[in-house]
Amino acid sequence: MSLYHEILKRYWGYDAFRDLQEEIITSIGEGKDTLGLMPTGGGKSITFQVPALAKEGMCLVITPLIALMKDQVENLKSRDIKAIAIYSGMTRQEIIVALENCIFGNYKFLYISPERLDTEIFRVKLRSMNISMITVDESHCISQWGYDFRPAYLKIAEIRELLPEIPVLALTATATPEVVKDIQQRLHFKKENVFRMSFERKNLAYIVRNTDNKTGEILHILNRMPGSSIIYVRNRKRTKETTLFLQREGITADFYHAGLNNDVKDLRQKRWQSGECRVMVATNAFGMGIDKPDVRTVIHLDLPDSPEAYFQEAGRAGRDGEKAYAIILYANSDKAALKKRISDTFPEKDYIKQVYEQLNYYYQMAMGDGLGCMFDFNLEDFCRKYKHFPVPADSALKILTQAGYIEYTDEQDNASRLLFTIHREELYKLREMGEQADLLIQTILRSYTGVFTDYAYIHEDSLAMRTGLTRQQIYDLLIVLAKRRILDYVPHKKTPYIIYKRERVELRHLQISQTVYEERKERYEARIKAMLEYVTSETACRSRMLLHYFGEKNEHNCEQCDTCINRKKNNGVTDSSYNVLRRQILEMLSVQQRTPADLARLIEADKEEIAAVIRFLLDKGEIQMEDGMLQTKNTTFANN
Repeated sequence: MSLYHEILKRYWGYDAFRDLQEEIITSIGEGKDTLGLMPTGGGKSITFQVPALAKEGMCLVITPLIALMKDQVENLKSRDIKAIAIYSGMTRQEIIVALENCIFGNYKFLYISPERLDTEIFRVKLRSMNISMITVDESHCISQWGYDFRPAYLKIAEIRELLPEIPVLALTATATPEVVKDIQQRLHFKKENVFRMSFERKNLAYIVRNTDNKTGEILHILNRMPGSSIIYVRNRKRTKETTLFLQREGITADFYHAGLNNDVKDLRQKRWQSGECRVMVATNAFGMGIDKPDVRTVIHLDLPDSPEAYFQEAGRAGRDGEKAYAIILYANSDKAALKKRISDTFPEKDYIKQVYEQLNYYYQMAMGDGLGCMFDFNLEDFCRKYKHFPVPADSALKILTQAGYIEYTDEQDNASRLLFTIHREELYKLREMGEQADLLIQTILRSYTGVFTDYAYIHEDSLAMRTGLTRQQIYDLLIVLAKRRILDYVPHKKTPYIIYKRERVELRHLQISQTVYEERKERYEARIKAMLEYVTSETACRSRMLLHYFGEKNEHNCEQCDTCINRKKNNGVTDSSYNVLRRQILEMLSVQQRTPADLARLIEADKEEIAAVIRFLLDKGEIQMEDGMLQTKNTTFANN
């Protein structure tokens, strides 16, 4: 048994690796820069956790998903593996403690958000760390060609320069061919080295239903197809409305979005995971760390704005290998709604400049000041004060982030946390803290481990139950203990942050480059166009369309999506016959133009079948007819 297999068995209880996991692990284990393309649910975390445990030193994991970061750290800790995380919203003191632990505490994993890479304190401490490998999760974020480009990812290349001999493992679940190339260039790969799992999901049927009665269609689907389901919608309000509708119809459902507090999210997720609740109605916030294998249907009530986002969300169905369905409910009005997102996501430059100016007024920021300043931010309050709609204002702040003027973090729900700042021995010597304070300290020490070396997440309600004190009394006591420098207490806070990355500039000096605005807008429009092509096509195999978008050549139809089923119904042509006839027709037309009668004369097959395939290829756009003559046509999306 190899060392990698021993680690897999010891910590995860598995006897064998899945698909390409072992090849990726071996590659990074040999010190080669490696890019792994693995679809959602492909087991990405194993590919860096196993080789990191086999090496001396610590793995630096860069990921933008704070919820997933926290989840993975807790998961590793439950396996007795030392892991720690640093992200936006932590205090300076917390960050220093975490970094010191990385240097002296024999930790195996440091999870860090890309924004934290650019801080002086991290760069200084990094020099003293024994880094064995760097993992870049969601690596498509480094590419400006990608659908979710984040400027902070560009700092990873600088980290590589500080650690020139340390190999990097880049992972992503969605990347087009140009993004794959760009990732490797931007991460300074010594040589190209890509491992690509097939993105084909043979047990997943992709369906598009054209309907104006979406709620009725949901009921029809859920009544016909038993089992667990996720329904994706565009906004928070719609999660609640759809959930109430399902509950009235006798279907157990809950809703989930980023605006809920952590306890509510955890409770609802557990209810859904256990099967107590059948349907989760959610925004795209529901997905990070979600691994329920028996989801039978994923239904999109609103269109996603890119094939990448759709593929990830649809991919949460059928991870157990059993038959599952990814269904989009499409109404003709959705086209206009999707196109409106372009102007919402990319408001005019003058509007963006106005938001920047008002942000400076909001924080009373003087000209030339601001660099490194961090503020809590309330979008609702800001919009109310300056009379903005939330969606374009949010987009303007994100573009200012892309342009490097600010860092605007999404809403974070950080649980309360504390760290004792005096030694255990000193704690026992303290007198006259009072009976309640003594009781609270003893309860904390019994309830949480490691509180003298690292910040522990605490729940004031739980401490109140265990001590018999009120929640307010717990809070007041912790504030007093913090003032006496016995412990450091960071109360629960739920808020986004604004961090100034540059000093305030005059509007005439505010530059929003073509790369940040025009080029990104153009690519966003292309993704929306591709999404509309996907839902409006009535002839092309849905699976092939998606695979082709991600650069995967696939010469067979899935035979289970709605277009494949309709084609078989209408044409009566089997899949094997269709493939043979398609190839013959395309070969003949690539040489010269021909009439349908010419093809029927030259090809030895049933004339009705030849006519059906010609009709289908015309509908699909693979061939075209001019003046009665058939000829080949280059297509951008559907042709493989």
